[in-house]
Parts: sequence; C-alpha cells; structure tokens
Amino acid sequence: MLLVVVLPVITGILLPFLPFRTKRAMWIYLETAVCVNSGLVFWLLFHAPDKTLTVFRFMHDLSITLRLDGPGSIFAALVAFLWPFATLYAFAYMEKEEDTRTFFLFYVVTYGITLGVALSENILTMYFFFEMLSLVTLPLVMHTRTREAILASRAYLYYMLGGAAFAFIGMIFVLVYGSTSSFVPGGVLDMAHIQEKKDTLLLVYVLCFGGFSVKTAMWPFSSWLPKASVAPTPVTALLHAVAVVNTGAFAVMRVTYFSFGTEMLRGTWAQTVVMGLGIFTILYGCSRAVKETHFKRRLAWSTVSNLSYMLFGVTLMTPLGLTGAMAHLVFHSFMKIGSFLCAGAVLHMTGRNYVHQLDGLGRRMPKVFLCFTISALALMGVPGLCGFVSKWYLAKAAVDCGEPVAYLGVAALLMSALLTAIYMMGIVVRAFFPRKDFDYSTIKDVREPGWKMLMPLIVFAVLIVCFGLHSGPVMAVLEAAVSGTM
Repeated sequence: MLLVVVLPVITGILLPFLPFRTKRAMWIYLETAVCVNSGLVFWLLFHAPDKTLTVFRFMHDLSITLRLDGPGSIFAALVAFLWPFATLYAFAYMEKEEDTRTFFLFYVVTYGITLGVALSENILTMYFFFEMLSLVTLPLVMHTRTREAILASRAYLYYMLGGAAFAFIGMIFVLVYGSTSSFVPGGVLDMAHIQEKKDTLLLVYVLCFGGFSVKTAMWPFSSWLPKASVAPTPVTALLHAVAVVNTGAFAVMRVTYFSFGTEMLRGTWAQTVVMGLGIFTILYGCSRAVKETHFKRRLAWSTVSNLSYMLFGVTLMTPLGLTGAMAHLVFHSFMKIGSFLCAGAVLHMTGRNYVHQLDGLGRRMPKVFLCFTISALALMGVPGLCGFVSKWYLAKAAVDCGEPVAYLGVAALLMSALLTAIYMMGIVVRAFFPRKDFDYSTIKDVREPGWKMLMPLIVFAVLIVCFGLHSGPVMAVLEAAVSGTM
C-alpha cells in the first residue's frame, strides 16, 4: 500500500534531476510511471491485505496508517483509472508550454497524495494527506504566473487554510470523544458518554463538515473553484473532477459515516443545516453557470452544483443515500473530466475562451463536440447515460429518508436538471447550429486535436454510455462497499 503512494511522489521529485534529451523521453518516463502505479493499485484491489500498515506512530492511537476498505477501494480505483488518461492528455496540452518539468513534478506527486487520502485508515492520516494535497496543487493553480493565476492561487490557499482549521477542530473532538481514531462503520463516538455534550458535538460536526466541504466548493466557499479554472486545463480537469473536489466529498463521507456516525446525527438540527447548505449550493451553482459566459468557468460552476449532489446524498444519512453519493462521485468524475478536456481541446486548438466564440466549431471539431454533447446530456440526467443512474439513487434515497428537508432536495434535483440543460445544451446548439448568417470562413483553419487529446475524450464518452446502459455491476460494487461486505 505504501508503494502506490510513494512511487508517484518519488517519480515527480526525480523529474528535475533526470537528463532527458527530449520532451518525448520525459513523456515516456512519466506515462510509464503513472501506468505502472495504476497497475499496482488495481493489483492491490484484487489482493487487498487484511492488515493495516502503520507508516509512522506519534503516540498511542495517533499514527499515519494505511488500510484498504470498501469506500477507499472505490476512490482509489477511480483515481488510478483516470490519471493515466489525464496525463496523456496533458502531454499534448503542455507541449508548447514552458517549465513543464515543474508542472509535471507536482502533477504526478498529486497522484500519490490523492491515493494517500483514499487509503487512509484513520482521521489523522486522512487529514495529513488532505492538507498535503492543498500544498502540492497550489503550484499547479499558479503555474502560468499571470496576475490572474496569482490571485486565484491566493484565494485557493486562503480557502484551503480556513477549511483546514475547521476540519482540525472536528478531528480533535473525534480523537478526544471517540473510542478510536480509526474509521469504523457507524462511527466511533461513545454515545453513553457524550449525551451532555451532544449539542457541542453537533456544532463541531457542522464546522467539520464545512471545513472538509471547502474543497467541494460548497456555498459560501464556492468562489475559489471558478477562479482556479485559470490553471492549465489538465489541472482544472483533475481539480474539478478527481483530485481536490472529490477528496473533499470523500472526506465528508468518512467523517459522517465512519467517525461521528449517523446514529447521533440523524434527525438533529445539524443534519438539517448541512442538508440545507447542500441543497442551496445545488441551485446556486446551476444559477451561476447559466449566467457565466466563460467556457471553463461555466463548467466550474457546474462542478459546484454537482459536488453538492454528493453532499446531499451524504446528509441523508442512510445507506442508500451514501450509495447515491458514491455513485455520483464516480459517474460525475467521468462526465466532468470529459467535458473539461473537451473545453481544453477547444482552447488549445482555437484559443477561444468564451461561449459566444464557439459558434460553428462543432462542424470543424465534430469528435470533440460529440464527446462534449454526451457529457452534457449525462450531466442533465438523460436516461441511458450514467448521470441518470446516480440522480435516480439520490432521489430515491431522499424520498425514503422521510425528512421534510429531503423533499426540497428532490425539487432541487429537478430544477438543477432544467438549469443544466440550459447552460450545457446552449453550448452544444451554438457549436453545431450557429446563426444563419454565420461566416464559416472565420473558422476554416480550425481542426480536431491529435490522438493524445482525442483518445481520453472518446474513452470517457464511451464509458458514460456504458455505465448508463449497464450500471448493475458498478452499483453492486458500490452497495457492497457501503454495506461493508466488500
């Protein structure tokens, strides 16, 4: 387990010191290392050790310890599958950029740190890697070193540090009032000894939820995510679909179901507060996306909304709610990384950043915009695509939950589908059906990107359809992970 975390870190650290004669040699080195590490992750998933691995022990129950359980396996598998394709795409995108060694140093190290979050056995280990992730992704956000990038990186750092402080409070209370620091299904708080402090612990949970949710850009902590879209597209694709934002959602799942426990939280004012924040953010993100004219920032606001789908599922505090949240964590990753990589391909090939500049490009880049259309339809929740599956589970869980606020969540899901259709299909219509007087000579030099960019787009689009038409095996694995039988 330690190897899959350390190997990408070592690969990245060695990058500035290796004497590559050409960029191609560096590409081969990086892609080989990433693919080997992903192979090791999948081998580990099928040969999961029963024991934990303690890397470093501070004192008593405080240690950096790794373990592979059901939810961790799901997250690790997702990261390991997506990273090689994203890295291949990054080679084409960054081919003409400067300082690529520094870029890929942090890009690859981020892979190992994200796996560290997935494999964390206890809340201290998760918090350690969670904070490391903020530090190693900061240079990626500010890579271009423009004024906009510097300001975005400052906002990113301030939000992450603030969120870490609130998450730290939650971790301390779990360590003090919990029977163990480990993640245990049902939680670790001793209910017999915390009755007098229940309201305090509920407040601490809300603070902890908010702290970890900063990485998911939950309102009122949303503004950093659209600003971070100034980073190169390979970075924003991973920030908005895999590494940072999903890590935040995964951490919220851990502290809710495996640290604080739903027995204490269900039916309390704390559940109402966090569920209400999630529901509001669903609609807030969609509304901002409709108004946004910048291509990548529109997708970023879409991410804000969809991440709160996961938070909404978590706050239902039922096994079905957690299943729906994990399903959306998986399926949204494919939908959103696909759409972001399409946006990056457009930017790379045309230099166009705004939605009104996309007129007619679907005729010149049909493969890219076909893949984008599939992602857009999936995000809307069209049946036959994977987005429908996760939204169905979330809606069903909300109805079964019985909480009055949960019914508002169902309404928010429906309203979100309508707003998603407006801001996503508006792009598709512009690309394929421009106005009648559109001058096609203005885009006569536009062409499709090379295979390094196209292959990941096509793979993700195919998987979106496959998961939508045949979701049974995936959902069976997710249900097993949630029930603890995996």
